[in-house]
Amino acid sequence: MKAGVVHAKNDIRYEEIEKPIAGPGKVLIKVKYTGICGSDIPRVNGDACHYFPNVLGHEFSGTVTEVGDGVTSLKVGDRVAGVPLVPCMKCEDCQKGNYSLCKHYSFIGSREFGSFAEYVAVPEKNAVKFDDEVSFEKGAFFEPATVALHGLRRVDYKGGKNVAILGGGTIGLMTAQWAKIFGAKSVTIFDILDERLELANRLGCDYGVNSSKPDYMDRVKEITGGKGFDYVYETAGNTITMKMAFELAANKAQVCFIGTPTKDLSFTVQEWENMNRKEFTLTGSWMSYSAPFPGDEWELTAYYFKTGQLKFDDSFIFQKIPLSLIDAAFEMYKTPGTVKGKILIDSEK
Repeated sequence: MKAGVVHAKNDIRYEEIEKPIAGPGKVLIKVKYTGICGSDIPRVNGDACHYFPNVLGHEFSGTVTEVGDGVTSLKVGDRVAGVPLVPCMKCEDCQKGNYSLCKHYSFIGSREFGSFAEYVAVPEKNAVKFDDEVSFEKGAFFEPATVALHGLRRVDYKGGKNVAILGGGTIGLMTAQWAKIFGAKSVTIFDILDERLELANRLGCDYGVNSSKPDYMDRVKEITGGKGFDYVYETAGNTITMKMAFELAANKAQVCFIGTPTKDLSFTVQEWENMNRKEFTLTGSWMSYSAPFPGDEWELTAYYFKTGQLKFDDSFIFQKIPLSLIDAAFEMYKTPGTVKGKILIDSEK
């Protein structure tokens, strides 16, 4: 089969490799789409790849073409989304259902061959079935959608409250929608790009605030009656928005960092003191899994994509690029600002 194989930094090749098989407990998936994740970029254009040669890709959708011995929940022809984490199921964290915290995990698309290929073989539990009403494009967005839902529920989330989302990228927009689905009084997106704020409005967000404007805190006071937000979700992993989360939080608020920082972060005494004086709770979120594996994050994503309550906008997708041109796709990321949205790799082209 054909695959996009990483051989070294800045060296990803479209070439022939051996097609995997559906061994016991596994299914073989004919891949349709794979989204390029932010974590894939340094593995191709930087030094973050675990080993060479490697086949990346973990945000994928496709069709089951073979089932191995012992597989009971899936059949040939099922449309599925890929679940990339392969926990050991034996360590203390796995036994508690904290699969994201497993110390002995594997991961499809980084620690083992992934979906930048025509086919990928995965354990039965690592393929989540979705209905015909859900497109393969949406199927490739299951993983970021579940990351958002997992983050939403890392705090004691309740409806009827004012919610702030910092960052209008894919994760931020998904988190905003989950907050609305589960009863938020209002959801406000913060970003520095007006087009992202307009998209958030189309997806049902109540307010969009351009945080690059010097008077943005005046808008916050209008929205919250001067109290701040009950829930604050940071999804950008940006040092500016991470500090902003402390400023936006109301007294006794709950703040969750979903975004992964890429730079060192330091707080002034005054900035950090916000947490003491407001007595807000700060927590983190990692990946998208709960018990029983892979968790109801995945079932709920399939359900709400089907009902249309979890909305999908065409502008989520920047471009669809054939697998045969995967090297050109990663070249685009070398020019900052070029890629606006998700690139989907089409494994059938």
